Amino acid sequence: MKKAVSIFSVLGLFWVGPVAADSADEILGSIDKNLNYEKRYTRATMTVTKPRRTKVYELETWGRGMDTAATEFHSPRRDAGTKMLKKGGELRMYMPSIEKVQRISGHMLRQGMMGSDLSYEDLLQFTGWRELYTAKVEGEEPCGESSCWKLSLTANRKDASYPTRTVWVDKSTRIPVRQELYALSGKLLKTWTMEAPQKFGARWYPTRMVLEDKLQEGTRTVLEFRDLQFEAANFNETVFEQRWLER
Repeated sequence: MKKAVSIFSVLGLFWVGPVAADSADEILGSIDKNLNYEKRYTRATMTVTKPRRTKVYELETWGRGMDTAATEFHSPRRDAGTKMLKKGGELRMYMPSIEKVQRISGHMLRQGMMGSDLSYEDLLQFTGWRELYTAKVEGEEPCGESSCWKLSLTANRKDASYPTRTVWVDKSTRIPVRQELYALSGKLLKTWTMEAPQKFGARWYPTRMVLEDKLQEGTRTVLEFRDLQFEAANFNETVFEQRWLER
């Protein structure tokens, strides 16, 4: 099973039918199905708040299937033209300031993308949960106007970004509305919420996502999606070619 997927495809979630409340594996399977698209396009604003500054980015993303996605940053001016291309589980980035394409690998994967609370590793392991984790249903809890399954996930592979996760999955939309991401020691590393869902055809899609790095006080990253297009998205697929990075 291919596992890597762009962070901007993860939010494309829709209901795929009834799942028994006590079947954790089936719940994970339904989430994985909901996270994958044949084609997608988004425009978003990413607001990164640190103790002494706030920075706002405008970005555009194109995606194809599970393992191909391209992102371009349009603002602020000093970061305009920065591009990322993910293909086959590999991530490459073009930085116009040095006019160079760099592969993101090793310890660099744990760094925050553009200084945000979202790591490059998070971009590569946003789906494939059914293969990466063994899940257990801990119960059901209210979540807003709906009800959520509370799942505990334990990694069954050493390359999983987070050894354990606690996830609240909305029963009506199958959106993982909240996650707590833990280190092997049990220390809470991040929280991740998906908010403001809207229905696009048969799909429920959260239009706002909030991440907080719990190892850094006062940090917060908010992604807000505006223009959203899925299978009917019309764009030039040359954005998925490596030469696009340096154009």
